[in-house]
Amino acid sequence: MPVCFILLLWVALLAGFGAGCSRDPGTGAPLVSKPSDSGQVPESSEGMEVLPQVAHVPTYAGSKDCKACHEKQHVSWFQSYHRTMTQLPLPDAVQADFNNVTLTNLSTRYVLSRKGDEFWIRMENLLSTGDIANQEVNEVPLGLVTGSHHMQVFWIPVGLGNCQMGFPFTWLIPERRWVPRNSTFVRPPSMEYRPETWNHICARCHATATQPNYDRTTKTWNTEVADFGIACEACHGPGERHVTQQRELKRLNLKPDGRGTNLLIVQPEKLSAARASQVCGYCHSMKWLDRKEGWPEHPFTFRPGQDLDQSTPVIRPKEIDRQPWLHSVLEKNPDILNDFFWSDGMIRVSGREYNGLIESPCYKGGQFSCLSCHSMHKSEPDDQLAHDRHTDKACVQCHTRFQMGAEVTAHTHHRAGSTGSACYNCHMPHTSYGVLSAIRSHQVSSPRVADHLATGRPNACNLCHLDKSLAWTSQNLAAWYGHPMPELQEEQSTLSESVRLGLGGDAGQRVLFAWHFGWEPALQISGRTWIPPVLAIQLDDPYAAIRCVAERSLRRVEDPLVPVGYDYTSDPETRPEASRSIIQSWALKTTASTNLAIPASTWVDPGNPMKMRERFGRLESQRNGRPVRLRE
Repeated sequence: MPVCFILLLWVALLAGFGAGCSRDPGTGAPLVSKPSDSGQVPESSEGMEVLPQVAHVPTYAGSKDCKACHEKQHVSWFQSYHRTMTQLPLPDAVQADFNNVTLTNLSTRYVLSRKGDEFWIRMENLLSTGDIANQEVNEVPLGLVTGSHHMQVFWIPVGLGNCQMGFPFTWLIPERRWVPRNSTFVRPPSMEYRPETWNHICARCHATATQPNYDRTTKTWNTEVADFGIACEACHGPGERHVTQQRELKRLNLKPDGRGTNLLIVQPEKLSAARASQVCGYCHSMKWLDRKEGWPEHPFTFRPGQDLDQSTPVIRPKEIDRQPWLHSVLEKNPDILNDFFWSDGMIRVSGREYNGLIESPCYKGGQFSCLSCHSMHKSEPDDQLAHDRHTDKACVQCHTRFQMGAEVTAHTHHRAGSTGSACYNCHMPHTSYGVLSAIRSHQVSSPRVADHLATGRPNACNLCHLDKSLAWTSQNLAAWYGHPMPELQEEQSTLSESVRLGLGGDAGQRVLFAWHFGWEPALQISGRTWIPPVLAIQLDDPYAAIRCVAERSLRRVEDPLVPVGYDYTSDPETRPEASRSIIQSWALKTTASTNLAIPASTWVDPGNPMKMRERFGRLESQRNGRPVRLRE
């Protein structure tokens, strides 16, 4: 394939038109064959590989060699979402609908189809009339697949070696539907979609022992991995020597050291708390990619058990003076930290939990680590919490005095066993965001109104007590824990904080409250009758991700209120009518009911929906319009 043609494909895809060709112009031979069970893509007749391949990476064995001796652990890993972070486009991996689906993005129409066990994308460049432009039709096989839990992201081979560029649509698993890729992120509405390169961005963590092999001269990739997804050796380190050792011991009918101290493999549970956490932190952190690491021409050098700070140190906004390499980055991108952190340095996006952990007092004590709560092999796939860590047991293993109900009540001022006395809900509230959801903060802290005011990060009390004002929270924290009571504005003193920030805050605040409006523990405490009109306003938010989260919450609160055919990605002109329809239906239903106590602090009034909308509109007009981009 001529270099000039390859470059045209790249430019076209970046512009929103994913041009590509499924056959070599010279021979007509297919560029890709069906992936084999081994995880490798057989070479075509011309030898051109369009997918990264599983290959032998020096010192790595591959998960298939682990299974022979560790079958039980292999089963638990195989069931995890770590394994499916990256997959080949096989029928059992692709959850999305490829049955002659047509999607349109800007000037390109994508026709998705399935041919046996293969998935194909036909791309048609459209004229302004909607007709297909002359000779602007291309068809490519589907590339890699990322994700299997919340959504699936797909990749397209573009001819630059085995480069994989992002497909501009994402499959939402709960809704079972295609949506534009940009609509799944908290990004300014005016921000154009620019596809990522899997080999460069995602391969760092979504595969094991990635060898990116980027050639800057030819601008091509020859990426190889030891395993697709996050496999055994991502946590245990290279296993080739361990496999060789065990095979030799078996041949000699000998057993390894009973203490397991010389197995030539890393056991995270036997590492110090800091080193064990760094195994997870290699992926679950916001790191500094030092140029001396050589990425993406060369792989990263970090291996489990090593000191992560020696290769890719974790960014800590509160210690910028000790991280001189950050200065030049901030000079060029002064707002970059706002995309990842709250203003006090607490991480605010998902997938970077290690950043929060290392700032926690529990971690600084030297014993607390990721493994204090999480387990790969003794857990369920959701959250990977160890079987006995779903409750306060995770916390009372160290804070033993709170094993007694009386101590809990005295400390939390909530009934023992209630959601208000759960350690997680107060000290690890959902103040991070990712994958269209609120995520628990992994920086263990205590709710403080002063922090709320200084950073804009909602405090745990108002995330649960959705009907209460900030003044209510301030008064209780002062009475219970002696916190100072800061001076508050009138609306902070009288209006529900969830309504104030859910409608008048910035996009990062609004999306967190949109999620909490559908969080069952909060609904049980705050009531649910008054919430639909607030969510109805959020269904017309300028940010697509907020609309999606709000729709999900409204379906949890009262599903029938969502108008048939409502689409959070639809044209802006259709959305106000959906909001009005929901509020009208809600008002009619609510005024017909009796004994409904709707808190005055919420401004929700079924008897006067026009006045209610006017007051909500004032909040919207006063909202913080700062563009918010949360980089998950």
